[in-house]
Amino acid sequence: MNEEKMNKARALYYAMFSRFFVFTIDNKRYFELINFIDILRESPLDKSSALAFENIRAVVKSESNIAFMKEFDAIFHSPESQTVRTTASYYDEDIESGKKRVEMQNFLAKTKIRRDEKAYSDYEDHIGFIFSVMSELCELIANGEEQYKSTAHCIFEQILNEFVDKFSKELYEHENADIFKNIVVLLKSFIEFERVYLEVQTPLHVKSKAKPKVKDDSLPEEEIARRERNRLLRQKGPKQEQSACSIDVIRDVEDDI
Repeated sequence: MNEEKMNKARALYYAMFSRFFVFTIDNKRYFELINFIDILRESPLDKSSALAFENIRAVVKSESNIAFMKEFDAIFHSPESQTVRTTASYYDEDIESGKKRVEMQNFLAKTKIRRDEKAYSDYEDHIGFIFSVMSELCELIANGEEQYKSTAHCIFEQILNEFVDKFSKELYEHENADIFKNIVVLLKSFIEFERVYLEVQTPLHVKSKAKPKVKDDSLPEEEIARRERNRLLRQKGPKQEQSACSIDVIRDVEDDI
């Protein structure tokens, strides 16, 4: 796959995740989500993703968003259960508006990407907003604007990568998660791909808590080989320093948010 197609695919994945994690009553975004699922499940990243797509599509129906929205509310907004927090600042400092929000604001201040406060009440370091921004940046890169690679890399490495594993664990273990368990499977496979593609290492706090790996003889040889290749690639670390995190994005993502 060439770079243009690769970044188009990355943009689609980020756009899909933004629609999974941003609350909206706009049916248009729900239909867009269905469309993204149907496109991406044709070429899943791995076998677990293929199964997760099918499980999601079996419940997330084209004609109704009721099942999805009920589970979304039960996980992220219900006063009757522990809600899953969605900001990078919370997982960094246990507060909702902290250093990670400021970092995201600083990234956005160098671009034309802005949060539409009338339509979108969550903070700039909300995971859904981060996905929307990354989708837009990947689209720009795919269209030949390669100067945006640095900012996309910085946002992934310094913001998303630092908390997405903690967030995924909280979400997967939530008592009301069903559809979202499968969404986490998709997210973990995609984040693993992004770490290899962007040459970003897994955060130390994740590595330190990892259990010793036990060889799974039930896995096919090609899957074992794929995981080993990814592990070796992650160990290499980034090839080049991403010191320049300043770009001037020429498009706005308010409509996407």
